[in-house]
Amino acid sequence: MRIDFLTIFPRMFDPFLAEGVIARGIKQGLLEVRVWDLREFAGDKHRSTDDEAYGGGPGMVMLAEPILRCVDAVRSERPDGGQQVPHLVLTSPQGRRFEQKTAAELGEREWVVFVCGRYEGFDERVREILQPDEISVGDFVVSGGELPAMLMADAIGRLIEGVVGNSDSVVADSFYEGLLDYPHYTRPEEIRGHRVPEILLSGHHENIRRWRKEQALRQTLRKRPDLLEAAELDDEAREILKRLENET
Repeated sequence: MRIDFLTIFPRMFDPFLAEGVIARGIKQGLLEVRVWDLREFAGDKHRSTDDEAYGGGPGMVMLAEPILRCVDAVRSERPDGGQQVPHLVLTSPQGRRFEQKTAAELGEREWVVFVCGRYEGFDERVREILQPDEISVGDFVVSGGELPAMLMADAIGRLIEGVVGNSDSVVADSFYEGLLDYPHYTRPEEIRGHRVPEILLSGHHENIRRWRKEQALRQTLRKRPDLLEAAELDDEAREILKRLENET
């Protein structure tokens, strides 16, 4: 899979690409990542990528031309001379909410390009011309699209087969099956009077499996009950959930 980032701050991605899941995927040859400096596609000697808004108002607006030129350059780099067309993602608080299913959807694509915004946002013609997939990581505002793009790329990259060493750890993650994760414990058995649940020390795999399933449902019911509306529950899970609901 190939991932590209279009940004006016390319050095922000240096540590992201040097350590962690994405770095491992690159080293293993499972991911190809490019970072593009939008300033290199500016039309003046000052390498301007923003300007004042027509009609006045506070803040600056990102110029359309540097972004359009950069996207043209990215699209011209067809991997292996193929016919792949990159899926353009615009980081935007106006976009659809990024969720685990969104990560899985994007992970099925061969090539994803993140266009990272800044300031008051993009000249609207960027949206009109490129028709990108606008995605938001939440209902809050950050200084630019670089951090949201990294978050999304990390979530996508770890779903690529072979990137995470133990694929079972991906399957057990929160949200993978629409539920929050169950509690995890490691050594020592007791810390400041708090012990590991005895069932996890029992060695009885079936009981442990059922306990973890119940804890995942309990955590979700207590912390994020909204997730249960869309979660795909089997008969055992529905039975456990009904019991938990009766306890409250």
